[in-house]
Amino acid sequence: MKVDVQLTDENNAYLIKNLLPLYLYDLSGHYDRLPNAHGIYEENDDCRTLSEQYEVQNIWWEKPPGILFPYLISANGIPAGFIRVATPPYCNKGIDYFVNDFFLIQSLRGQGIAELAATMVFQQFRGNWELFTNPSAKNVVGQRFWRKTVSKYTNGNYMEEFGETFDGHKLIFRFNNLA
Repeated sequence: MKVDVQLTDENNAYLIKNLLPLYLYDLSGHYDRLPNAHGIYEENDDCRTLSEQYEVQNIWWEKPPGILFPYLISANGIPAGFIRVATPPYCNKGIDYFVNDFFLIQSLRGQGIAELAATMVFQQFRGNWELFTNPSAKNVVGQRFWRKTVSKYTNGNYMEEFGETFDGHKLIFRFNNLA
């Protein structure tokens, strides 16, 4: 399978925006979340339609270049997922790159596509990286994925800990790829 990871711009942002509801639905199983009063997977009832949810994502394409990096993952030319990477001021002090979101459609999981895509994005930037994942037993697969992917990418030279983040209690991975 041919895997491609491409930075999106406002002309093809719709591809990631179209995948976002699938990602949020996927997360709902890890966090026991229900949709809001309007049937949208958002934290509050302010978002009433998928169109409104679609527009909220514009920040990823409105910031100046070099701050937010929304990557589309394609498999054999088909949109298959996304990786959104943030830089300061959208990450913790001392962190250069933060994996804000990572998603691959379920039918393509377990084939090495996600690991390859993550590695391709890591190779784009050199510095201190951080990513979080849900630490609960419902996300053992996600935890195993990140542990395997980061360990392989860094040859075991990374830090892993449970801790409080701006997004609650998480399993945190940190590494640098400066060498």
